Amino acid sequence: MQLQAPETANPSRRNVYAFGLTSLFNDVASEMAYWVLPAFLVSIGAGPAQLGVIEGIAESVASFVQLFAGYLTDRISRRKPIVVGGYFVANAIKPLLALVTSWGQVLAIRFADRFSKGIRSVPRDVMVAESTQKLGSAYGLIQSMDSAGAVLGPLAALALLPHYGLRAVFLAAAVPGLFCVATAFFGIRETTKFPPALAQARTAKQSAPAHSILSLPPAFYFLVCAVTLFSLGNSSDMFLVLRAGNIGIAATRAPLLGLVFNVIYTLFSWPAGILSDRISRRAIAAAGYVVFSAVYFVFGLAPSQLAIWLAMGSYGLFYALTNPVLKSLVVSSVPAEIRGRALGIYAFVTSSAILLASILAGELWKYFGARVPFFLSAALALTAAVLLLLSGIRPLRSAPVFDGNGTTGTAQ
Repeated sequence: MQLQAPETANPSRRNVYAFGLTSLFNDVASEMAYWVLPAFLVSIGAGPAQLGVIEGIAESVASFVQLFAGYLTDRISRRKPIVVGGYFVANAIKPLLALVTSWGQVLAIRFADRFSKGIRSVPRDVMVAESTQKLGSAYGLIQSMDSAGAVLGPLAALALLPHYGLRAVFLAAAVPGLFCVATAFFGIRETTKFPPALAQARTAKQSAPAHSILSLPPAFYFLVCAVTLFSLGNSSDMFLVLRAGNIGIAATRAPLLGLVFNVIYTLFSWPAGILSDRISRRAIAAAGYVVFSAVYFVFGLAPSQLAIWLAMGSYGLFYALTNPVLKSLVVSSVPAEIRGRALGIYAFVTSSAILLASILAGELWKYFGARVPFFLSAALALTAAVLLLLSGIRPLRSAPVFDGNGTTGTAQ
């Protein structure tokens, strides 16, 4: 009996920390490569239009996969193999960027990377929700550790670039990737021993007709509409890096932009998540959209290099106020037995909008200059903030949460 104790002993604390460490190592690997990718694309003959296609397709494939993964997550009993497999694939293919010679090959690698993210993200987020009652705090902590890895990643890239070049950075990403997979495999515990009430609800839901499975609360769909409108202006962050290059910030300093952004992201994600468990999540997320609007307005004007550096720091605050908070809002706005489906639909709709945003931003930049896409994004963000405040979402307070001991609590 004692050999099985680690599987159920305080899974809330263990799983949240294990997912946090996994995210930290994964983001060290990802951000080492991500912030030098625009410069690498330029070195092989690609430009803003190709970048828009690569990032738009890469992010959209994650959304399509998450739609399927959300449906699957609500119907399977073991989610850990999917999560670990997703991390393995992502970190196995990143070093291959060191070998590519065309932007089409970069697209293929980014496609595989985002596919693996899509397949693992929803089951991971549902496992977190089943492990704790404090959703905002848990998602915020994981996000803080994730972005802490994104601080270490650009630092590692900055250390390697002057001595070894762009391709060496991609190869070096394999080291934190290995730690990521090992942590996921040995640290994460399943959350499938559901209490009777939740198990019965899941069984009833799985046997229900297909049309009722998609009958989610109206508040959830209103939330999705507001976030989708925002996402239509939320193109790839790589356009920010390109814009910084336009006004004289050297490509070799791009990882430092990522560092500034992720330091702020790291510092504020957990506090924002904790705060969202106590006050209106809609208000916090709307404030994040207002910050986003200000950042993109500054990038559109690009008055000085100092303004760009300050805006990049503020961009980290936007992410902290929205990513963990909106995820908590989605999870708490639907019954526990269909959380996977809700997260999948949310990711699919919003990421599909991001695909259009990235392609649109690339084309607008090409034909009308850099200011137009940035000003458009700023306007859409402000409109989405107003819609979010007017949505009147009231999170469910009675969704059962498994605590690992056969008892339930209520979602905060």
